[in-house]
Amino acid sequence: MSNFASLTRTRILLALRNKMFFFFSVIFPLGMFFLYAGIFARSNPRAVSYFLGPVIAFNVMGSFWGLSATLVMFREQGILRRFHVTPVTSTDMLASSLLANYVLTIPTVSIEVFLARFIFHVPSLGNLFSLAILVTVGTVSFGSLGLVVASVTNTMQETQVLNQIIWLPLIFLSGATFPLAYLPNSVQHFGLFLPATYLVTALQSALYQSFSVTQLLVQILALATWAVLTFFVAAQLFRWEPEARIPRNAKLWALATALPFLLLGAWENTNGDILKQAQTAFHSLERPANSNQPAKSIQ
Repeated sequence: MSNFASLTRTRILLALRNKMFFFFSVIFPLGMFFLYAGIFARSNPRAVSYFLGPVIAFNVMGSFWGLSATLVMFREQGILRRFHVTPVTSTDMLASSLLANYVLTIPTVSIEVFLARFIFHVPSLGNLFSLAILVTVGTVSFGSLGLVVASVTNTMQETQVLNQIIWLPLIFLSGATFPLAYLPNSVQHFGLFLPATYLVTALQSALYQSFSVTQLLVQILALATWAVLTFFVAAQLFRWEPEARIPRNAKLWALATALPFLLLGAWENTNGDILKQAQTAFHSLERPANSNQPAKSIQ
């Protein structure tokens, strides 16, 4: 346990010295916050409350980019080789990376919530307990995705290309960039196969509609299951040395991590309520409200 704590502390210190990690963990999320709150929401408290979910989702999802790039850089520079000569296992290294990333994510999320409440005067921050659970599960799950990416790529250039391929659908087809209900109907249904959709809609429901953990159980369990699967795959494919070869079936293992959302997406497209929740929240912004309190339940 002491080795794990020391490794986590070291990972935090190394991350704070990494300009790329700092950009994606602090500068980019806060920039997105002011873009959404000041321009898209036009500083309207109800609209800011609606867009706060996607803004926090950007912060949480960005962990996959930072962790994948950092781990590959450590491997290329021989830093992982130095850790390997200590009594540290691959599981310790990966788990400490996730914990360090989580610790560094919380302050930015807290700042965003603080700014929404006291700068843009959002009257209600919804269900903060649901928010805490979603930020925790989301950070671990998307961070684990970053660990998988780092395990199947060899160079920083290759990692950046794969990150872009993954990142663009996650932000444009999930409701993170444009409201899910605003997108074409076919895109909405396709978005149900993306993990980002479940994080974005859950955060939005928690903050804008005050949904409880019970009401968000589908999204939370889906992300938690995905986190366990991606972490397991990352641990199996982890490499300390840049010269180590990637197993032939590594990319198949990586693709297998999408299976939970392929199954869940198929079920949601026929039986689920995720789209209905997103559409109800979006259309509530179009209705004049006598109060700033959004609806708290979906029929």
